[in-house]
Amino acid sequence: MKPVISSIEIENRVVVAKYQRLMVGAKVVLVEKASGRHLSETITRVASPVPVGALRIRLPDAVRPGTYFLKAFNGHGEAAAQSVDFEIG
Repeated sequence: MKPVISSIEIENRVVVAKYQRLMVGAKVVLVEKASGRHLSETITRVASPVPVGALRIRLPDAVRPGTYFLKAFNGHGEAAAQSVDFEIG
């Protein structure tokens, strides 16, 4: 079964994403949709050995309003999951 980033919530410049089937060590990064640029300052890793949970990404001031999505990579650096697009205002 494929990993999934199932929901996104944004409050006070913190992105909370729920995931399923992402393994410990998976890397999740915020991607600007228009440019496809990975925002390296937003990288977070799944630390829980349980493959279901949530992660939090605090948005630095450099993140501008626009359309973004989250992309997850497995321990081998291969794309594992992608969220739906969402707006940061």
